[in-house]
Amino acid sequence: MAETRPEAFLSAHSPPVILDEVQYAPELFRHLKTMVDQRRGENGLFLLTGSQSFPLMESVSDSLAGRAAVIPFLGLSGAEWRAAWPDVPWSEFLFTGGYPGLWGDPAVRPDRNRWYQGYVATYLERDVRTLLRVSSLRDFERFLRACASRTGQLLNMAELGRDVGVSATTAREWINVLQASNLILLLEPYHRSLGKRLVKSPKLYFTDVGLCAYLLGFASAEALWQAPSAGALFETYVIGQWVRWRDWHCPSASLWFWQDRSGAEVDLVVEHNAKLFMIECKLASRPSRGEPRGIAKMRELYGSSASRAWIACTTEQPHELAPGLEARSGWVTWPLEP
Repeated sequence: MAETRPEAFLSAHSPPVILDEVQYAPELFRHLKTMVDQRRGENGLFLLTGSQSFPLMESVSDSLAGRAAVIPFLGLSGAEWRAAWPDVPWSEFLFTGGYPGLWGDPAVRPDRNRWYQGYVATYLERDVRTLLRVSSLRDFERFLRACASRTGQLLNMAELGRDVGVSATTAREWINVLQASNLILLLEPYHRSLGKRLVKSPKLYFTDVGLCAYLLGFASAEALWQAPSAGALFETYVIGQWVRWRDWHCPSASLWFWQDRSGAEVDLVVEHNAKLFMIECKLASRPSRGEPRGIAKMRELYGSSASRAWIACTTEQPHELAPGLEARSGWVTWPLEP
């Protein structure tokens, strides 16, 4: 009815109403616009949700520009998860990820590995076939796993395509599909006023660290915690927490990383209120005292606008490492300003 008689459908369901998977009924949006315009000043008439971001946002942009607040929904944040599971080790959350279906009643919730196996298969069948004509889903799944092996690294399209056996152009198209599906994010480099001295390529991260861990082949939290790639997965997790913070609490903030040609790097730079807040990720409970080279270099270049810095690590208690540098638990976000 929503597809064939949208006006009658909306008449039968008066606001406030939640419309899920709304991207499958694009004809609704034109009529939603009319209803919203007729009731200007009233908020919360419709809550529109959908699991395919690209077609959903296309319809919202076409019909509801200026009439809708857009809030991206990723998986559970660390703070949300910890409130529900206070006694489970953080390493289990790193391994399992934030998809809510994996954290239901232990008596009935699905096996993590089987759930991700089904998720990847249905994602490939649904989103990939919808968004892009991929000749070989097997090649695309290999591409997905190649991206997982590069989480936290600079994105090199030519190298990524070569490893999978596709062109750089195809790799770029497939990266766009992963972005449109909210499976990955590309963190852009910060390069204000410094031109060619800084890198220009973005860094690739998965939005859910559990999916990334599954694609890397980890079948237990213990194996992941002891693996060489644990540091990259922890960094992926930390970046994901600040993305959730930005989406929910501070959409005006901008997230970047910083790296110069000599290799000095800051994993995350939060630009907020004309200030630069620097966050370095370390999978350690007691990070080394003193100022990391990337943070020191960035302070030298940007002066007082880059005065606050933190090491996001696994410490239980915040503590000072150097003047203006504090160790904090990276499992959750914290206030950037007093």
